[in-house]
Amino acid sequence: MNLELRGKVVFVAGASRGIGFGIARGFLEEGAAVAITGRDPTVLAAAEQTLRSTMPDALLRAYTGDMTVTADLTSALERTESALGPVDIVIANVGGGDQAIGYRFDDAQWDAVIQENLTGSVRLMREAIRCFHARPEADRPGCNIVAVSSIAGVDAMGTMLAYGASKAALNHFVKNLAKEVGHAGIRVNAIAPGNILFPGGSWEKAAAASSGVQKWIERDVALRRFGSVREIADTVLFVASPRAAFMTGECVVVDGGQVK
Repeated sequence: MNLELRGKVVFVAGASRGIGFGIARGFLEEGAAVAITGRDPTVLAAAEQTLRSTMPDALLRAYTGDMTVTADLTSALERTESALGPVDIVIANVGGGDQAIGYRFDDAQWDAVIQENLTGSVRLMREAIRCFHARPEADRPGCNIVAVSSIAGVDAMGTMLAYGASKAALNHFVKNLAKEVGHAGIRVNAIAPGNILFPGGSWEKAAAASSGVQKWIERDVALRRFGSVREIADTVLFVASPRAAFMTGECVVVDGGQVK
């Protein structure tokens, strides 16, 4: 299927590794121009080099910054538009954080997780909408945002309370924002990945530490396996593409049949 993404300008937050990196690779393979961001300049540079080594002719830019900080994300968006042209698609892949399981978290832990997993994405989506509205009205239809959420925000799964609450709030924000901007032809959706295995990721570390993790996956996931970065990226590409032009305000669960 031709996803009609060639020539689109795409901004991918958190693309140094894992899901964000896979999403950026997918857009580049479809012929889009892509800007990637990350906090660590060394890791981001390595990601950029990997992408350029396989796609030397790709239109690719990399901008270091913290996508939970408004000044950093607005600067990255402005530099993207200066280098590649008006942004058509924004991927809000902002998240992570550590916290004690259950209610034994302190104020700083709660605030940090909410900031990283909710506030950062909200700020990026707000600034993306401002970029879209800066375009002539006739050019706004087709502009869209995809937020990377989690199944932890869809169901109560025993995950960190702040993390689950932040992702549930993110899903709610996406639905409401979609209603607010839909009249301009702007779409807003979310993707809720399940347990995704990739080098250096938390699930790889957990699986290496305990054989019980694989047994749990086989018991709780209908397909009896972890998901791959490519499987999430392919879903994001479809949702962001003109092929999904009538989809907005949705949270698409991609979890191998785990959520009940």
